[in-house]
Amino acid sequence: MIDALIQGRLHGSPKQGQGKNGPYTTAKVKVSTAGGDTLLASVICFDPQAQAALMVLGEGDSVALSGVLTPKVYQAKDGEYRQGLDLVAHAVLTAYHVRRKRQAVQGAGDE
Repeated sequence: MIDALIQGRLHGSPKQGQGKNGPYTTAKVKVSTAGGDTLLASVICFDPQAQAALMVLGEGDSVALSGVLTPKVYQAKDGEYRQGLDLVAHAVLTAYHVRRKRQAVQGAGDE
């Protein structure tokens, strides 16, 4: 098991679904590597707070996700094999969250 923190931009909009064990949300995230390549991460989350955070985002929004990562190889539509990532996310952080946390910290010092 690889516990990872990835950051990238949403590719498409997140989608919600209903499984036999409850609701889930999926998304695709484009992640840049140190070498300048881009990997596509397939993300799924079951945590209600993580799902809510993903659902307010849209195409191209920046997002950081934490969870269990599995590297993979897939065959693209053009027939080439490419590297990818599967992530079962348990936490989602966006620029919107950072702003609220900063305001909370600043407000705590005012007391």
